[in-house]
Amino acid sequence: MTHDETEADTRAERIDPVLAAAGWGKVDGSKLRREVICPGRIQTGGMRGKPLSCDYVLIHKGHKLAVLEAKKASVSHRNGVGQAKDYAQRLKTRFAYASNGLDWYGIDIETGKEGDIALPFPTPDELWDRTFADHNAWREAFGAVAFETDGGKWDPRYYQHNAITAVLDAIAEGDRRILLTLATGTGKTSISFQIAWKLFQAKWNLTNEPTRRPRILFLADRNILADQAYNAFSAFPNDAITRIDPDNIRKNHGKPPKNASLFFTIFQTFMTGDSQPIYLQYPPDFFDFIVIDECHRGGAKDESEWRKLLEYFEPAAQLGMTATPKRKNNADTYAYFGEPVYTYSLREGIEDGFLTPFKVRQMASTIDEYVYHPEDEVLSGEVEIGDSFDEGDFNNRIIIADRELARVREFMNQIDQRQKTLVFCATQEHAALVRDQINQVKTSTNPDYCHRVTANDGAVGEQHLRNFQDNSKTIPTILTTSQKLSTGVDARNIRNIVLMRPVRSMIEFKQIIGRGTRTYDGKDYFTIWDFVRAHENFEDPGWDGEPLEPVPPVSRPAVVEGENGNEGDGEGSDLDPVEPVQRLVIKLADGKARSIQFIATTTYWGPDGKPMSAQQFFERLFGDLSGLILDEDALRAEWSDPDRREKLIEVLADRGYDADKLNDMRQMIDAPDSDLFDVLAYIRFTIPAKTRAQRAEAVTNGALAATEDEMHEFLIGVLQAYAAHGESELSLSKLSSFLTARYGTLADAKSRLGNTEEIRNAFVNVQHELYAD
Repeated sequence: MTHDETEADTRAERIDPVLAAAGWGKVDGSKLRREVICPGRIQTGGMRGKPLSCDYVLIHKGHKLAVLEAKKASVSHRNGVGQAKDYAQRLKTRFAYASNGLDWYGIDIETGKEGDIALPFPTPDELWDRTFADHNAWREAFGAVAFETDGGKWDPRYYQHNAITAVLDAIAEGDRRILLTLATGTGKTSISFQIAWKLFQAKWNLTNEPTRRPRILFLADRNILADQAYNAFSAFPNDAITRIDPDNIRKNHGKPPKNASLFFTIFQTFMTGDSQPIYLQYPPDFFDFIVIDECHRGGAKDESEWRKLLEYFEPAAQLGMTATPKRKNNADTYAYFGEPVYTYSLREGIEDGFLTPFKVRQMASTIDEYVYHPEDEVLSGEVEIGDSFDEGDFNNRIIIADRELARVREFMNQIDQRQKTLVFCATQEHAALVRDQINQVKTSTNPDYCHRVTANDGAVGEQHLRNFQDNSKTIPTILTTSQKLSTGVDARNIRNIVLMRPVRSMIEFKQIIGRGTRTYDGKDYFTIWDFVRAHENFEDPGWDGEPLEPVPPVSRPAVVEGENGNEGDGEGSDLDPVEPVQRLVIKLADGKARSIQFIATTTYWGPDGKPMSAQQFFERLFGDLSGLILDEDALRAEWSDPDRREKLIEVLADRGYDADKLNDMRQMIDAPDSDLFDVLAYIRFTIPAKTRAQRAEAVTNGALAATEDEMHEFLIGVLQAYAAHGESELSLSKLSSFLTARYGTLADAKSRLGNTEEIRNAFVNVQHELYAD
């Protein structure tokens, strides 16, 4: 009988044997496995949204060919069709199947053909031939090389597998310009490592010499990126890897190293040299494969030296890796490499739970703009009455230290000063000013609490950055910078990003946001403190959409470097604007300095993956509550029962309303000390909110007033904890903690209060009273 059969029974007794008979082997073997696709969106308190898991992923020759969603035999096999299609599209399999063990349904994602299918189920070779009509020896050779998992410690996430496969398939087809667009923090270095590993082990090369390993160049534009990549490739033999850097060239009598398979360098080193650039000392066909990290930053820009370098190595297959979808600023990158073979966006990373969500605090103030008045003191420079300055002028044309100090005090008063924070400033000079102001207002006594890291800080700054990136260290806690840290900072535990300079492009904005998206234990979200209206970047309709259509590249005028420009260390991304002869420096009149005020509003990453204001979030919550809660009595009934309350909170969290966002709603309705029940009741029914203390006092003076026994005293203690700490104290999981805290052991508690059922009933009944009105 099928009605007693569980889904696990159906899989084991009906579906597994069919797949085994078709040659797919056992589950969790090399060809057939269950896969956790994603862990679910990160939520407050260490919670996560609903994870996605696929019952069967069918793999042959290193390629995922199909997914199969199982349902128990007592329900229709068609119930799994929607999930199967979703999983197939995520995992990039051509085929999707659904079955209850009795009937089978198949979908060809590429052609759209679908319908019931008859057994026997397709064999691995049959599915392979259906997926790939053409024979390609390199595709099969790459598939035969297993991933390097460091003894099982690393398994590619689904999107990483997609990216690796897409690049290798492109190489197998003979493509020579390949692009990957992957959000910051999604593991581009790991992806490039696995691609190189498979090319190396398969002995792929452009000359088709059967015994020669490929020569692979990893090209970055900053030493820190090259260092991170070099260190990540430690699984390769020592003699297979080398650095093209000044030390190695000097040791090699002025000649660049050539006796290796993997070469790591930065553009700046590669394009310099005594008699000729280093890269010209390699034949044009020396490298088989080149990885260009952060290629949007200039690696493929028209008329640039970097573009010349790439064109010199024209024969090589070139993989560009970027975190930014196509915009006007980087259209030539896409024109050079072509459309990406695979894209994984910031929104997808957050919704899947591989990246940390964020919210934006928009910090408007009474001095976002400035008009000179003679009551203010001119310390240097010249100005006339009525001259006005906006955000782009501050710390470039005009410096008002009082203004910057007010901003510093504002965010330092609001953040947890123990949390790691990056502050982006207008210039290197501005970054030094803000560093000093932070150290003047901090509560920490450590002199290394805040440091500046810019191009001018050299090796000392690099050491501060390494210490900041070390998650086991808490000092320095805050770094100030200008341009340098907008990319390449792999620090997982950043909780705050402060914008004190305009962000001029969507590309730069997304790069800066990427500094905070990396996940870390206990990191539920990070906050962007926006003093410069950078949040307006969210209003771009394509802020996280698909790449734009190709745009022909355009020529760009040469950039004039300021006095703090590139010093030749390969880290010259902190280029200050061309400086005026003399900056205007103003000291505000005392009364004006003390009266600067800030108004903060919040932007959220909404449940649908789109940015929304707090008001929009409020309105959306109202709409969703209307579908969940019919009337006030229904809300009271749900909330009065601990089990039903937990389920409602889970439903809200799954829809994107986690505890942190709901706590923000308390602030919006000016009810910081109210129960979450009162927040929902106000939003849904406009019922005035009570405080938790008022609710607890009403029960104490009402339903509990008639008794003075031991149970009365116990429940009074529960209500006091609720009033102080919130509705989480009313969870049934808290009951045993209350009992042991008051009585020592559960046995002693029962001897004083009664049996387990009596205690539980009293704990639940007092909650009915708590929410009675």
